[in-house]
This record gives sequence, C-alpha cells and structure tokens, in this order.
Amino acid sequence: MSAVLVGTSHGTDDPAGQAAVRALLDGVRAARPELDVREAFVDVQQPEVDDVLAGAVRDAGSAVVVPLLLSTGYHVRHDIAQAVAAVNASGEGAPGERVAVAAEPLGPHPLLVDILADRYAAAEAAHGPFRPDDAVVLAAAGSSVAAAATAVEEVTSALAQRLGRPITPSYGAGAEPRVPAAVAAARAAAPGGSGTAGSADTSAPRVIVVSYLLAPGYFLDRVLEAGADVVTDPVAGPARAEKADPRLVQVVLDRYDAAIAS
Repeated sequence: MSAVLVGTSHGTDDPAGQAAVRALLDGVRAARPELDVREAFVDVQQPEVDDVLAGAVRDAGSAVVVPLLLSTGYHVRHDIAQAVAAVNASGEGAPGERVAVAAEPLGPHPLLVDILADRYAAAEAAHGPFRPDDAVVLAAAGSSVAAAATAVEEVTSALAQRLGRPITPSYGAGAEPRVPAAVAAARAAAPGGSGTAGSADTSAPRVIVVSYLLAPGYFLDRVLEAGADVVTDPVAGPARAEKADPRLVQVVLDRYDAAIAS
C-alpha cells in the first residue's frame, strides 16, 4: 500500500480559499486515483495535521505530509516537523523505522514560475497592456526564517527573467520590505511618481503586484489593500475556479514522490 499523502495547508476562514485547497487535493486524487489523499491544517481549520497523520499511519502504515505552503517557515519547521516526529516516536513501525516523513514545501519550483507568468499575462489581458515603466512587485506571505526569503527571492529572480523586467520581492509578514512599503516605494521611484492607485492620470506608470500566495485568504486581502493598481490572481487561480491548475497538482505530486524516494 502506498504511503498516504497528507496535504497540509495553513487553513483559512475564507470560503474561496477553502474551496481552492479542496480543489487542489481533488486534482491530486484525480491524477493518481490509487493514492489515499487526506486534508489537514496547521491553523484556523480542523482537522489538525497531528491527528490526520496519526490516523493515516494507523490505517496505511506510512504517510507523507506535503505542505501546501509556498515556502518554508514556522509551520513547516515546527508544526509539521513536530507532528512527523511524534508519529515516528509512537512505536507504530519497527524499531528505528520512519513511518512518516515531511516533503518539501511547494516552492520554489519551475512550474510555479510558469503559473505566475500566466497569472501576470491574464492580468495584462484584463488591465493592460502593461508598459515598460510600470513597476512589478511580487507579494509573498513571508516568514522570519531566512530560508523562506531566499526561496522567494529565487522565484522572483526566475519570474523577472521570464518576463524580461525587474521585480521587487515583498512580504506580508516576517521579512522586509512589507507589501505596502514595496508598492509605495515602487510608485515613488516611477517617473512623476507622486500618483496613487486608481489615479485619473492614465499616463502615470502603474504598480502591478504578482500574488505569490496559494489561495484567497488573509494575506491576499492585505495585498489587495496595499495600494497597487493591479493585483494578479493567486497561484491556485481565480476565486471559484472549479478545477485546480494541473501544474499545481503536479508540484504536489513531485513533492510527494521526492519524499518517498528519499
């Protein structure tokens, strides 16, 4: 029997965010029907990852926690790591056997850069064309863990290369610059940069924020309030999308497979 895939997200009160995560796990189930896929959370929603992981190991003998998070941070290094350690110490398997492992978070991954480029293109189709002097800011959730910022910078660099224009990374929490500050700085640095979002001056450069956030929820709401002219859809796609982006499904399966292979 294959190890259970425990897809573990942060959790959110936002119904659109909840639906996006469910659609992602449904996409994983459809792509690999023989795989037992279970949903868990580290905050806000139930069931908690500890309980789901313990039940998965009891039922199937082994499990892989795939963090449905775009970078490392406290929830990966503390909540998920503790849940995995507790199950491995519980005596479920043979002495010294690891019955549970944690996969890497979803990002960075080349397919995520592909998705971000498409979200940017969709925003340009709706609000463009974008101009060479428009500023682009990438907005990530953020973490005080230095490796998280390094991973975001890697994605930002890859996307900048793909789009052929500079992009500034920014964060909702834990790291600097924060999204509103990065948006304000980008606007101030633009030629004639004293405008505001939605200015009647259509000749003024705009600030475009690329949402490096998995789904609707608290951080996306804060990004939408940060003063940008255009904000792209999150990685999971527009709200109320009925099916998950197959590339995001593949990222989840890549992380699962890599954890199994290790």
